[in-house]
Formats: sequence, C-alpha cells, structure tokens
Amino acid sequence: MLSFVLPLLLFAALGLAVLGAFRRAAMWRRGRPAKVDLLAGLLAMPKRYRVDLHHVVARDKYMANTHVATAGGFVLAAVLAILVHGFGLHHPLLGYALLAATLLMFGGAIFVALRRRQPPSRLSKGPWMRLPKSLLAFSASFFIATLPVAGLLPADFGGWVLAVLLGLGVLWGVSELFFGMTWGGPMKHAFAGALHLAWHRRAERFGGGRSTGLKPLDLSDPHAPLGVEKPVDFTWNQLLGFDACVQCGKCEAACPAFAAGQPLNPKKLIQDMVVGLAGGTDAHFAGSPYPGMPLGEHGGNPHQPIVNGLVDAQTLWSCTTCRACVEECPMMIEHVDAIVDMRRHLTLEKGATPNKGAEVLENLIATDNPGGFAPGGRMNWAADLNLNLLADKKATDVLFWVGDGAFDMRNQRTLRAFVKVLKAANVDFAVLGLEERDSGDVARRLGDEATFQLLARRNIQTLAKYSFNRIVTCDPHSFHVLKNEYGAFDGHYLVQHHSGYMAELIGQGALNLGQHKGNSVTYHDPCYLGRYNGEYEAPREVLRALGIEVREMQRSGFRSRCCGGGGGAPITDIPGKQRIPDMRMEDIRETGADLVAVGCPQCTAMLEGVVEPRPLIKDLAELVAEALLEDASGTSSVPSKRETAEVH
Repeated sequence: MLSFVLPLLLFAALGLAVLGAFRRAAMWRRGRPAKVDLLAGLLAMPKRYRVDLHHVVARDKYMANTHVATAGGFVLAAVLAILVHGFGLHHPLLGYALLAATLLMFGGAIFVALRRRQPPSRLSKGPWMRLPKSLLAFSASFFIATLPVAGLLPADFGGWVLAVLLGLGVLWGVSELFFGMTWGGPMKHAFAGALHLAWHRRAERFGGGRSTGLKPLDLSDPHAPLGVEKPVDFTWNQLLGFDACVQCGKCEAACPAFAAGQPLNPKKLIQDMVVGLAGGTDAHFAGSPYPGMPLGEHGGNPHQPIVNGLVDAQTLWSCTTCRACVEECPMMIEHVDAIVDMRRHLTLEKGATPNKGAEVLENLIATDNPGGFAPGGRMNWAADLNLNLLADKKATDVLFWVGDGAFDMRNQRTLRAFVKVLKAANVDFAVLGLEERDSGDVARRLGDEATFQLLARRNIQTLAKYSFNRIVTCDPHSFHVLKNEYGAFDGHYLVQHHSGYMAELIGQGALNLGQHKGNSVTYHDPCYLGRYNGEYEAPREVLRALGIEVREMQRSGFRSRCCGGGGGAPITDIPGKQRIPDMRMEDIRETGADLVAVGCPQCTAMLEGVVEPRPLIKDLAELVAEALLEDASGTSSVPSKRETAEVH
C-alpha cells in the first residue's frame, strides 16, 4: 500500500509546488524591472546561503545549530525520499542515508519545538506554531517508512493500519513543506528566501562586501515613478525580498522606534508589503502590531496606494534609517531602502513631509543648509583660526569638510578641537569655506531626491576645481554620503571620518599625546559610521591611545542603539511613549561611566538633549585636543611628515 501511496503523495505535492512557484513568480513580476544576472545569481546562491546568511544566523548559536540540522536534514531527506519512495530506488545504502537525514531533521525539529513552547515576543505565532509538528511528522513518517528499505524491518510490517497512519503523516509533512513552500505558510520563506539571495538587489553585500548607499532615482525619465506609491512600484526583486521574510522578529527587537513606542515595527512593515503583493488585510498577522495601532484596520492590493491603505504615513516617518533592522535580518532584507522609496513618493509627489520637514527642505534650496542660516555665516566659527581656503591654495593634502555643524554652537567646539589636532600634526589641510554646501544627507533621507541630487552635483562641480588627496569630516552622515552616494554622480573621493584619520595620525607618531585622566568613559557607536560603513575599531584605537579603557555598553558595535537623530527623525518628530535618546542614555548609565565619547554631531545633540543629571558628552576630537602636549615654545614637538622628508 505504501509503495502506491507515497509516490502519489510526493509527486502530487511536488506538482502543486511547481504550480505555486509559477503563481508566486507571477506575483513578484508585477513589480518594476530590475537588472539582475539570473544565471550568475542562481550559481552564487548556495555560497550566499552557506556563508553570508549563516554569518548572520550564527550570532544565535542555538538557532544556527538548529537551522543547520533542520534545514540541512530536510533538504537531504526530501531529495532521498523522492529517489527512494518516489522513484522506487530501494537500495539499502540509500535507505540508510535517508534514515540518517530524517534523524538529523527530527533532532532539529525537537529544538524548534522546544523554542516554540515559550517563544520570545518578537517571534510570530499563528501558523508558525504548527511548523515544529509538521517537521516532526515529515521526518518521523519517512523514517518509519524507510526502515524496510534499509532491511531493518520486513516490507509488510504493521499492516494496513500503520500504512494509513504513515500515509497521513507523510500527507501532513509534504503539504506543509512542499506544497506550502510556494502557496503560502511558514515554509514560504525557504523558496522565496533562496531566490532572494540569488537575485538580491544589493549583490555587493555578499562575499564580505558592504552596500549601504541609497539607489538614485532617474529624474531625467519623465515616465519613471518618483518613489513608490503602490506595491507594484517596487522592483520585482524587492517584492521577492519581502516575500522571503521568516518573521523571526530580530528586526523588531533591534528597532529603536518600536522600542520607543512609535508606530513602526519593521517586521510588520515587511509583512504589510506581502499583504499588498497578494491582496488582503493585516487581520491575520500573528506578530506584534505597530505600537498604538490595532490589527485589522489596514489592507490593500498590488495596485492601490500603500499609504493610508497598508500603512499610515507616520509609520514611514518614524524610521531613523539606522539599519539595525537590516543588520539583524538573517534573510538580508532591505527595510530602509523600502521605507525611503515610499518616503520619496510622499515628498516628491505629495509634498507631504510632516512637521518641520517642508521648512527644512525649503531652507536647503534657499540657503544650502537645513537650518536656514545665512550662507555667509558658514565660517564664523573659525574667524580667529586663520584657516586656509582651498580657493586660495588650489591644492592640498586634506580637504576638511566642515558640514552644517558649522552653524551649531555646540558642534563648533568639536570643529575647533579638530582643527587644533590637525595643526598639532602639521597636516596640510584647507576648507572650502563659503563654497561648501550641505552634503544632501537630510534631503535624501526625507525622500527629496531632487534636492539631494541638486546639492550633490553642485558640490561635485565645486570639488572638481581643486586638487586634494582625501576628504576628512567629523560628521558620519556627510562621510557616508560623500563616500558612498556621490559616486553615482561621478563624485569619487577618498573620504575618512575624523576618528579614522586621527587613528592614522597617532599610528604615524604625528601627535604628541598625554593620557586622559579622571573620568571613566563609554563610547557610543554612530549608526552612519558603524552599521553603514563598518568602522568600529578606529574610535576605540584613538581612545586607547589616550589611555582610556572603554566601558562597553551592552548594545555597542554593530548592535549599537541609535541616538534617534538619523533619517530626519528629529525633523519629522513622530511621538512615541518615550524618546530614543533617553533609552540610549539608560544604556550609558548602566555602564557607570562619567563621560560618553561620541563621533557624530547629531549623536552629540541628541544625547546632550537628555535631561540632567547625566554623564558628560565629548567628541573624540575634543578628547584628543585636550590630551595634546606642547613643547616649551607652545607648538607641537612632533615634526611634520614634510619636515621629516626634508631632513632625510
């Protein structure tokens, strides 16, 4: 009986799975075209799965080992089950191999079941709660059915009663794991996830690469949509990426806006896009809702507007673009790209940037800075510093990109401190002065791609007039934009954050430093320096050179909590139950440190905005400037690199 039932069930489930695959692919292809090398992506997919995906999964050793056993056992068991029970290749070696694969899968499924007994709040429940049972049913049924093939039991053991029970177990298993892989259910992520890795919109992320710059809009094409209004306005591989979500909730647990009680949950946002892809409502979503928003009130379809259908606008404006969600996602989904794409439509097509957003964007156009300050005051902070202007020098080693912190009295202290460091190291540097404009970071995160591209092209045109070896800036946001986003407009430069450049100067012996005394110190990793650009070590090298042993926060490095200042969040100002910088200050207080070292003007502003009593906030440049030792003449006792070369 089993020799008839098992092939029937296997091939029926496989046939339905293939039909589901074509149906699912048709849903993805509703999106806009995307340039993808289909064959090369498929060939690269196994390595991307084994290396890149598991590099993220391996951060949770329990789940990494569970996933290897369960997924690896399932793939091997499925292939062998088709050979042995589908095609009737009843060879003892194949039988033993299938027994081993099902045992491996069964062991992994036990750990999945244990995890689901008291699942963390971030995990989706609902259909996901039946997955362990389905895995156990599949592996146990095929294990027992394979015992005669391996010669461990007679072919007719158990009679028709056992055959019926095994048939039901196999039906349960193949329905969930084969049929459900393409038609919907917990296993959908396996099919969509594999193809998402193959045809990812940021293939540069694989093989140890990094890709964090936003994709530019083609503003010259009058037919191209300005951002994303409807689900079909996403590219087809973005829709594929949304469908790959495993609903693990790691993005939810990492999101500062969700923790602050703002109406954003990155996991639900992705699932809302999946709902829009297929059509329906969020009534059956089995995870945490957006804070303050009940389930069942949002819905849509591929051709209906997303905002006020699938999501509310304030959900999109709650995002700080910190990329914590992207960093934690084991399926490597690009949440921030999707959010900014939808913001672009609201800003460019609707003019619906909330709160002070419209004012800031108007200021950028009128005055080249978001605060609307008179452009002529950009260099007032340095009136007594006798800085070299690049317009006078024409060529320099280091172009110091000042940024719009020039208009902020607190950040001016950081700029002056860094100038002191540069002069102490006898660095050949200059500034653009009044020729410098805003880098465009705020405009781009708020979705105003037109203003960003205008500012970028003007800055690139200015920079093209001069000769310099590198750009150095104290602002991670300007650092990121100049380094990673100007290249799309032929602006290619060597750009360094001031922490990396100071670490380089210290390593060369160009600075005569004393030791920091007194305060215990913790260091706050800026999102746009760390997660966006992978720079975690240079700031700590600088602090170690000052004799500082950093008291690390529990959330530091790639898991640093955002200060709340990125993505235009202070401008759109979506309310929540608490403020993100207040939460970050609690992380700081837990270390017992008296002083917080920072490397970003926005982080400084957000953390200093926390009500006292709180630790002191100082930029890395301020700490280095305070530690500089001078010789009797009052100048640096370290010769410049040029002077050293002349001696030799």
